[in-house]
Amino acid sequence: MRTRIPLPLLKAAASESAEAEGRVVELFRNRAELKKAHSALQHEMHRLTDRLKQQEGATARVQEALETLEKRLASPETAYPALVFYQLRGLWQTGRRIVEQLAAELARQYEERERRLHLAENNRRLFARRAALQAQLQDAEREAADARQRAVGLTAQRARLTRFWQYFRRRCVEHALHAVGEAVAAADGRLSAARSAFDTLADEGAREFPGLSIEARRSINLAAIGCAEVLCQRLAGTPLVALARAAVSCREVTDAYGDRAECERLMAAIAAGQLALEPRPQVPGEVRKRSDQLRTVARYRSQEDAVPTAASLDSRKDGATGVPNVLAEDTWDLFRVLLS
Repeated sequence: MRTRIPLPLLKAAASESAEAEGRVVELFRNRAELKKAHSALQHEMHRLTDRLKQQEGATARVQEALETLEKRLASPETAYPALVFYQLRGLWQTGRRIVEQLAAELARQYEERERRLHLAENNRRLFARRAALQAQLQDAEREAADARQRAVGLTAQRARLTRFWQYFRRRCVEHALHAVGEAVAAADGRLSAARSAFDTLADEGAREFPGLSIEARRSINLAAIGCAEVLCQRLAGTPLVALARAAVSCREVTDAYGDRAECERLMAAIAAGQLALEPRPQVPGEVRKRSDQLRTVARYRSQEDAVPTAASLDSRKDGATGVPNVLAEDTWDLFRVLLS
């Protein structure tokens, strides 16, 4: 004889089994999330370890360079070439700083001017659109008012036509009233659209300034190139520009500057060169003159390019002899200054 299990016990057992399965599923889900988080932490740890090794390598290289420099400065035979080396690099940085300052100041002036023009043009555009939308809104309001007035008149006229012999006339008025009702609905639709357009214009802000125009960027770049040429012209007759370029291209100090006496003469020439590079009142005029000369010969690869081709600057016949092609030679790190 089989034992009958009560139904409540079966339901309780099924409920406990479902709860146990739910706990198992939740456990596996938590385990998968923990494995994922652990994998992400391991990846982050490896990344930070690699960065730490790179930083340690960079620190070791800097420390090695400092130790090498200390050893060079400890001996008179190697200290003077090191002084010349770093003074030449300083001369190069001075030239670059002057060109950067000129380009930055011109960029500020051009941006201020073009922002004002952009704002004025935006205001003119909004004013013209506002005037046009205002006229459309007034026309729509007038049309809607006229349509409603006609509807009111026809409604009053129909109310007076109550006699049976006025049936046909009343039918004509009702047809006219139906047509006027459609006209009122159309006028209300146009009025709503005009109001929506006017409200949208009121909420519309000024267009974002798109940045310097291609003409402004080209003018700034030509001025920077002209400034670089002016600086080279001031050092004409000396090897300082070539020596400074060689110094910035080397990562370590070289002994290519001769003995102590030659190094002292070079340091005196570098000091004179630093004074020659200092800004003077006539610099803007010189830069403007060279910029005008460059503008007549500068050619660009495309209409969107702001940097002229280096070859086009060699075609000048303005008497600027002895001045190197600063763009081709990247004098004073010119390409880092020019606007793209």
